Amino acid sequence: MQSHLQYTSTKNALQNKTIIITGAGDGIGRKAAITFAKHGAELILLGKTVSKLESTYDEIINNGGVTPSIVPIDFKGATSKHYQDMVASIEGQYKKIDVVLFNASILGNLCPFHEITESEFMEVNQVNLNSQFFMTQALLPILKQNKSASVIYTTSSVGRAGRAYWGTYSISKFATEGMMQVLADEYKSSGIRFNCINPGATRTTMRAKAFPGERPDSLKTPEDIMPTYLYLASDDSKHVNGQSLDCQPK
Repeated sequence: MQSHLQYTSTKNALQNKTIIITGAGDGIGRKAAITFAKHGAELILLGKTVSKLESTYDEIINNGGVTPSIVPIDFKGATSKHYQDMVASIEGQYKKIDVVLFNASILGNLCPFHEITESEFMEVNQVNLNSQFFMTQALLPILKQNKSASVIYTTSSVGRAGRAYWGTYSISKFATEGMMQVLADEYKSSGIRFNCINPGATRTTMRAKAFPGERPDSLKTPEDIMPTYLYLASDDSKHVNGQSLDCQPK
């Protein structure tokens, strides 16, 4: 069996799969969308900044991929009703969803625990946790109709072992791992699998904000870590459930 780290797939491994990606306009989400499209998937691109989503859209088209959809959404302000309405619209157009990649996150401020403000705590958890909770609830009915659906959450090393000054972000990722595990156990007898990906130190805007003194060329690029994303999106991982996979294990 191939390791998820060296996973390779056929060009059409994701053909006929409909995939939702949050935070698809930049960084890892953008690269995942472009990579999945190259393997035949039909993409639904979610994010806040339309111009960034349009850039991802254009690259998919230029690469000869299936025409994707753009769904602008502000994860900071969206309510449960927004996600229910959005999923109803998607279901009306696509009839099925095969893969969901929850990639959108914000870092917040790195500071001592006692300095975390209420607004900071609420905002980070709204984007990193609440949005995923409500969107997953909205998606479950359509996912349950699928014989092999994959839901992928994005975690972090600080979502497994707490780190000083990373309070709000760390807490949001611990909760993400917990939510994934609850869902994986609840739906273990269904056709839906739930897993997490930890990208590790990757050359992204968020990483640069967290480690401003770090040399970007010392880090892996989003493209470098795509094998794990492809693996969890493909049917080759249909036996994997309740796992948290590291793209860059130490």
